[in-house]
Amino acid sequence: MEYEPIIGLEIHIQLKTHTKIFCNCSTEFGGFQNTFTCPICAGFPGTLPVLNQKAVEYAVKAGVALNCTINKFSKFDRKNYFYPDLPKAYQISQFDKPLCLNGHIDIEINGQKKRIRINRIHLEEDAGKLVHSEDDFANAEFSLADYNRCGTPLIEIVSEPDMQTPDEVYYYMQMIKTIMEYIEVSDCNMQEGSLRCDANVSVRPKGEKKLGTKVELKNMNSFKNVRDAVEYEINRQIKELEFGGKIIQETRLWDTKNNITISMRSKEESHDYRYFPEPDLLPIELSNEYIESIKKSLPELYLEKKHRFMNEYGLSEYEASVITIDKNIANYFEECTKYIKNYKLISNWLINDLLGLLNTNKIKITDCKIKPENFAELLALIEAEKISSKIAKEIFPELFETGKSPSKIIEEKGLIQISDDNILREIVKKILSENQDTVTKYKQGNKKVLGFIVGQIMKNTGGKANPKLVNTIIEEEIIKL
Repeated sequence: MEYEPIIGLEIHIQLKTHTKIFCNCSTEFGGFQNTFTCPICAGFPGTLPVLNQKAVEYAVKAGVALNCTINKFSKFDRKNYFYPDLPKAYQISQFDKPLCLNGHIDIEINGQKKRIRINRIHLEEDAGKLVHSEDDFANAEFSLADYNRCGTPLIEIVSEPDMQTPDEVYYYMQMIKTIMEYIEVSDCNMQEGSLRCDANVSVRPKGEKKLGTKVELKNMNSFKNVRDAVEYEINRQIKELEFGGKIIQETRLWDTKNNITISMRSKEESHDYRYFPEPDLLPIELSNEYIESIKKSLPELYLEKKHRFMNEYGLSEYEASVITIDKNIANYFEECTKYIKNYKLISNWLINDLLGLLNTNKIKITDCKIKPENFAELLALIEAEKISSKIAKEIFPELFETGKSPSKIIEEKGLIQISDDNILREIVKKILSENQDTVTKYKQGNKKVLGFIVGQIMKNTGGKANPKLVNTIIEEEIIKL
């Protein structure tokens, strides 16, 4: 029997407010355990929450960017469950009246576009964090609770079960992350927990309309882990069904050491949480004017920027996608265009050389020592044929490490390209006279030997000869022989 997977995601995104959603404690990451806490976020009896207005603004901004309907009336609810990282034994969240409903985004895989519907976006407080004795929860002997994260404002973006492959899951998450970074509501750092994802995975016989029993996957701290976990779980469920087994509704953890999912607990239904309206908070009531002001405040988003880069700068769809998927890389590119107008040259070096070094060294472009003006200066030297691409690639690692001016590095190393016709012609004549056999082969039609001659000239000049001019002079001088 042939099966098809059905996948939905619940993406939790920490909003980058300076303070928590219901108190004035800092949301800064990395503080000493249990120091960014107060009686409110630590759940002391008798304390009262006060809503952070900025958190509401960011949540509405996210809803608008994801094509949602913004509810002018929404409310908070108590989601009751006991877990060691939840000091109140309930979480303030939204249940039947969320802030945003019925959105969508479009993803593209191998040239095929697909729309993923978004069921809802609701605002809630984050729980604390359990610090395990081992890196992997499955192998931990004990866990300690850090409540610094308690009360950090979250939005939960709940998709419809519209995805059917691990790749669709990957690109949907990538698009959500990109949009949230573009509108600057979150840094979406998965390593720091700013973006977390739970996946609901089920399979059903192909052609069947009824959904299969879903399994929730947790403990996935990278896009790769999400894709791998979903792929494993799809295969696990299909094998279970093929051998006559039954899928049970449960929560499973992704074991990163063994690359398998393992059972954690049976999956709760909404009634298990005993939701009821939060008595200590008033409903959120938004005016049409407020929602419109948020819409007008949105910056140019990813898809708009991508298409503009293709039209304005003549980039291919691939080039525009790579550069604009990260807003900071797109800004870097546009800053470079202020100094040099060869947009293809900027794109080629940015994608193939600079991003390569950034990825190898795990550095963000905002922390790169090569400033746009220096990057553009290097490209302008190539364009003006003052240095060759070979020389530029030789000095690029030093430029990356030091952030020095390219001209200064070239001057210090004496690497200015030789473009003097008289000087190069004498060198060409010398090399041709020393390689008469090669010249004869060239005249007999073996054009491949030209590369050997050019290589000898480059070796003679320490790679500083202008290659374009060298090729012209070689052809002129060979005719004379």
